[in-house]
Amino acid sequence: MASVGLLFVGAVLFINGAMLLGWVEARSAAPMNFFVGGLQIITPLYLIFTAEGDTDVILGASGLFLFSFTYLYVAVNLTYDLDSTGLGYFCLFVAVTALVFSFLNFTRLADPAFGVIWLYWAFLWSLFFVLLGRKRAGIGRYTGAVCAIQGWVTAWIPALLLLTGTFAAIGPQLAIGLAIFGVVVFVLLIPWARRAQHTPATPAPTGDHAVA
Repeated sequence: MASVGLLFVGAVLFINGAMLLGWVEARSAAPMNFFVGGLQIITPLYLIFTAEGDTDVILGASGLFLFSFTYLYVAVNLTYDLDSTGLGYFCLFVAVTALVFSFLNFTRLADPAFGVIWLYWAFLWSLFFVLLGRKRAGIGRYTGAVCAIQGWVTAWIPALLLLTGTFAAIGPQLAIGLAIFGVVVFVLLIPWARRAQHTPATPAPTGDHAVA
């Protein structure tokens, strides 16, 4: 069930990234954030209620609430055009917690692929904090590009691998591949984003709009 939710996390991250890049109008992204935020409330509740005391299952399910609350927070902010500061500082909380989940996946859960994926999410939510909580609009395009890419590589691809039963067989190789991909691509995006700032484009919905 968690794999189904992860698949649609990929969709909402891609849409929100596209919103920051100016490809999607801000308010039109709100429904998907409501849909996925609601799904990510139902999924961990089901997993916890059926865990029968399995602490590892409960641990994994608890992390899903970090994202459900983010997407619902985004949806409300977009719908009512609220100030972004509260969401930004919640993203800081998520980023710090994601580092803990990364460590737990590397150690307690012996899942290096998701250890790396949680590091991806810690990085992305840190960008959201700077963009929204600290209101550094200059990183909007970079954050949008990182968000859109992460929708595919941290959610859509792992979800399909999990749903087809092939994730476990390639987990270690996937961890290495994701680590290399993340460092290379996200570093190369920096000069691209800087050049893009000097190119006329549709303004990205930063400032007080919520994007995570």
